[in-house]
Amino acid sequence: MEKNRLGKSDLLVSKMGLGCMSLGTDGKKAGDIIKEALDHGINYLDTADLYEFGTNEEIVGHALKGQRDKVILATKVGNRWTPGKEGWEWDPSKEHIKSGVKDSLKRLQTDYIDLYQLHGGTIEDPAEESIEAFEELKKEGYIREYGISSIRPNVIKRFTESSAIVSVMMQYSMLDTRPEEYLDYLHAYNVSVVARGPLAKGLLSNSGLEKAKEKAKDKGYLDYSYDELVELIGKLQDSIQDRPLQSVALHYCLAHPSVAAVIPGASSVDQLRANISAMEYPPLTESEMEKLKSFLKQSQYDTHRD
Repeated sequence: MEKNRLGKSDLLVSKMGLGCMSLGTDGKKAGDIIKEALDHGINYLDTADLYEFGTNEEIVGHALKGQRDKVILATKVGNRWTPGKEGWEWDPSKEHIKSGVKDSLKRLQTDYIDLYQLHGGTIEDPAEESIEAFEELKKEGYIREYGISSIRPNVIKRFTESSAIVSVMMQYSMLDTRPEEYLDYLHAYNVSVVARGPLAKGLLSNSGLEKAKEKAKDKGYLDYSYDELVELIGKLQDSIQDRPLQSVALHYCLAHPSVAAVIPGASSVDQLRANISAMEYPPLTESEMEKLKSFLKQSQYDTHRD
């Protein structure tokens, strides 16, 4: 699997990583998926302290025993769970970030994290305090680099221009083109994009029409009604017939040089293998990209702007 550099860092990540949120809580099954990923050259695993109340980190850590050096391990911080209180609380404070990293390290059974990401954020947050925490963690050797996971333009702009982030994780797919207005901007700052949700909950796969009936029959998906989805998926499948729709979806996101990796999830080894197979097709040509874009709605973020 080919690799890309994350921003200005020394982190080289496989073009397709593994989003670990979908692994589930069966350690044996999750371990099999992770082993399959590593065997096929995937070296980028992304988890979060939020997933399954930390159980996901524990499962990933157990699966990586004896092969930690093979992976670029990413996790996230910023959501705090307090027993006895309802729901997670947002806490981007320096105190929480510096205590959260130690909890994640313990669950992951490692002494460092390659990429530590702020898991959200608002423009009202004490960003300087968050940045100071990440910078101290770098100096102390707990993390190698840091980034953010956010879709809010004003938050992305603040961290891009006032910190040393190497990446921004954003939901990005052919059905959610909102990040595209920021791809050139981030590329100019040498900040990489990590695309989560590139298959749009399975809608952009060979079983997309079945997924649409299952997940989008009532409300559609973002800017697309159910009927529009059915029409679009049909057009996409007909437009490039020499590769599966899954391959088109993954390579669409990777077409812009700012995008370092796509991180689809996988809840089974078969699902992972299908994603790996989709990546084996060549990149999309400029003419193919133009044709695809002619079918898609070009959207922008309506809120959280300057």
